[in-house]
Amino acid sequence: MSKEVLTGAQAIIRSLELIGVDTVFGLPGGAILPTYDPLMDSKKIRHILVRHEQGAGHAAEGYAAASGKLGVCIATSGPGATNLVTAIADAYLDSVPLLAITGQVGSHLIGTDAFQEADIVGITMPITKHSFLVSNPADVPATIAAAALIATTGRPGPVLVDITKDAQVGKAEFVWPPKVDLPGYKPVTKPHGKQIQAAAALLRESKKPVLYVGGGVVRAGASKALLKLAELTGAPVVTTLMARGAFPDSHEQNLGMPGMHGTVPAVTALQKSDLILALGARFDDRVTGDTKSFAPEAKVIHVDIDPAEIGKIRFADVPIVGDANEVITELVAELQNQKKADITEWWGFLEGLRKKYPLGYTPANDGKLSPQHVIERIGELSGPEAIYAAGVGQHQMWSAQFIKYERPNAWLNSGGAGTMGYSVPAAMGAKVAQPDRLVWSIDGDGCFQMTNQELATCTINNIPIKVAIINNSSLGMVRQWQTLFYDKRYSNTDLHTGTDALMVPDFVKLAEAYGCLGIRVEKEEEIDAAIKLAIETNDRPVVIDFIVSRDSMVWPMVAAGVSNDDIKYARDAAPIWDTEE
Repeated sequence: MSKEVLTGAQAIIRSLELIGVDTVFGLPGGAILPTYDPLMDSKKIRHILVRHEQGAGHAAEGYAAASGKLGVCIATSGPGATNLVTAIADAYLDSVPLLAITGQVGSHLIGTDAFQEADIVGITMPITKHSFLVSNPADVPATIAAAALIATTGRPGPVLVDITKDAQVGKAEFVWPPKVDLPGYKPVTKPHGKQIQAAAALLRESKKPVLYVGGGVVRAGASKALLKLAELTGAPVVTTLMARGAFPDSHEQNLGMPGMHGTVPAVTALQKSDLILALGARFDDRVTGDTKSFAPEAKVIHVDIDPAEIGKIRFADVPIVGDANEVITELVAELQNQKKADITEWWGFLEGLRKKYPLGYTPANDGKLSPQHVIERIGELSGPEAIYAAGVGQHQMWSAQFIKYERPNAWLNSGGAGTMGYSVPAAMGAKVAQPDRLVWSIDGDGCFQMTNQELATCTINNIPIKVAIINNSSLGMVRQWQTLFYDKRYSNTDLHTGTDALMVPDFVKLAEAYGCLGIRVEKEEEIDAAIKLAIETNDRPVVIDFIVSRDSMVWPMVAAGVSNDDIKYARDAAPIWDTEE
């Protein structure tokens, strides 16, 4: 055990170094200032100064999601800490390993409404795996080590460490490795053998099975094991919004994405199945639609590392708590030498759906670009090795639909929280984690305006991301709902960012002001050249303003709270279920 006397602030930096942190995203302020001093001397940690704490949080998320490592962000007390809340909530819902370190006012001032005081531990309690308040410098090493352990094990998630100013300034003996005592925290990773046998028995009997794959498979690094299981069972695979890339899109068993904007084959496969094997998926409302009518004939095998998710929304006939990789590996071993179920008839029905209801779109007819085409070309010209970080809304759905994902960690988005402003900083964090990969932020004109200041961070720190703004001069998804459900009463959804509007702001000028290459594309024949120029430009970030039709909509669609049986593949056009399987 090493022993030397350090300040609490020095202990924070040393502890981060020793747990293997190489990058932190942050913004200093009074209560965290003591920690920024030794940070300056660190040879192992790169600090990236963001322009807004929310950017620090999302960048740490992007870093974590692209690399599988712990993402770290730092902020000061009060508004600095509360600006992290959105990113912390985002990480919590999407199971991203995040460590948020915040400064706090001196211990003697807590509860006095001191300058820049906020009870960030209390505020974030419902949206973190755990929160720590450190007021003694001697507790720093063990707390940082415990926080990293909690954030990265079991179901990954955010952990907050709030450290008072006096704990940063005070001195204590630095002990490493510290004793980490977490009573009650014992994530179960290994599944119960009997449950594996029960799941295998159901899979052997099933005539209409579906592998329902969620983001947990990506977080568990279980894609290779999933491929084995899928090919062994021959069952169709559906990948949720969070799981795009967990199973290759090019694989013949992949039916695409289920849910509100899922493919007709994927939605229908779940709906008409007799067995759902849910792997790291949480039966989210966007997937199930009306839960009472969801997959009425299906038995459920629910695999999740978080026992709280199992049976929360849908009863599990076979509950399996464990790490997705370990569970799938054991399932494969159990099924390996056993007779496979005959699901020929099932595949005949699904293939019929695939042929009849392929994913497509109607080109725009108002002289503007078709957003689906733009996004499709970005995917085709960039390829599966690139990373794509989307904002939230229509462009997010089109990015999930029209880019082909062949590997995990290639698709970053805010699935659970639906956070506007996620894309640019997440792409920035991903590029820092994976500097040799091409990284796209595919963003909307609404989302982009929430965190575009991080372009400054990208320019100054030589982080050459590519940003594609899918500019329909609107809050597109809200406008789509207003078109469909509110009699085209477009209340407060016009953003005036398009070329036939006020164009406030002018995104090309804004990009140039931030030191980026700014490009505007209004004609179809210009799309490919602009994307290629962006790919070739690596000395600065690139922003492309694609002027797209505001009337383009995301299809297929299951309206909120409606049965999945009522899926529409275009406006007023629903599949005709003239024959049963």
